[in-house]
Amino acid sequence: MALYVVAGVSGHVGSVVASELLDQKQKVRVIVRDAKKGERWSRRGAEVVEGSVGDAAFVASALKGADGLFVLLPPNYGATGDYYAVQRKVADSIAEGVRQARVPHVVMLSSVGADRADRNGPIKNLHYLEGKLREAGTKLTAIRAGSFQENAANVLGAVRAQGVFPSFGPADYAYPQVATKDIGALAARELRNPPAKSQVIDLHGPAISPRQQAEKIGKALGKNVQVVEVPPSEHVKAYQQAGMSRSLSEAFAEMMAGFASGAITPKGDRAEAGKTTFDETLPALLG
Repeated sequence: MALYVVAGVSGHVGSVVASELLDQKQKVRVIVRDAKKGERWSRRGAEVVEGSVGDAAFVASALKGADGLFVLLPPNYGATGDYYAVQRKVADSIAEGVRQARVPHVVMLSSVGADRADRNGPIKNLHYLEGKLREAGTKLTAIRAGSFQENAANVLGAVRAQGVFPSFGPADYAYPQVATKDIGALAARELRNPPAKSQVIDLHGPAISPRQQAEKIGKALGKNVQVVEVPPSEHVKAYQQAGMSRSLSEAFAEMMAGFASGAITPKGDRAEAGKTTFDETLPALLG
């Protein structure tokens, strides 16, 4: 029986990947940083290994005998200093572990815009990891997902406290947003069906605008919600006020500018469409 290793099982996407595979009676090994977070997976029959994907030797050990790996680059938004340098050290570790363990197939959660090495903010870290994994000799399935529906959770504090929904783009512009459950389901499917060669899959969901999201959230909470567009000139300041470092705030502002200019667009080998709607995702976001 094939062995699949899943990293990031404490997050929205990795947990779905592992659950899907276990539901299909597959042999699964999960990577966790905290042994307590591995207990639920152990109870479900998964093998649990504890360590950091920032440690190449650990990654190589965790991947021993693996037929496939699901991995993502942990966002680490609390990092200080040079955000890109911090992320690339982790990317190097993941790729080196894959190379040492000779993993034949890796499914990676990437992002729309990862074809670029510039004008895409934090997405350039995913461009870097994609490249390093290809250099490691594995077949790579890069799932370049679009915006997550779950990102709306980031503004719920402002909605609940002030009745304000901050929008970093035009309030009435509807753009595709995918649910993380659809990303995880696709990743699990791709792991079990490795391609003949490396591939890039664009994944998007139903289109919805910030104003439509705000209206749905307001209705669910029973309150009026005002959408406030944050002008590009204020993006860096707004991100810093939300607790991000200067380096990360500048990276996110660059990413938003890339979307606005059209520099960030889907360029995969094929496209997949997530079916989950924002209405279906919203109850979990609200708790």
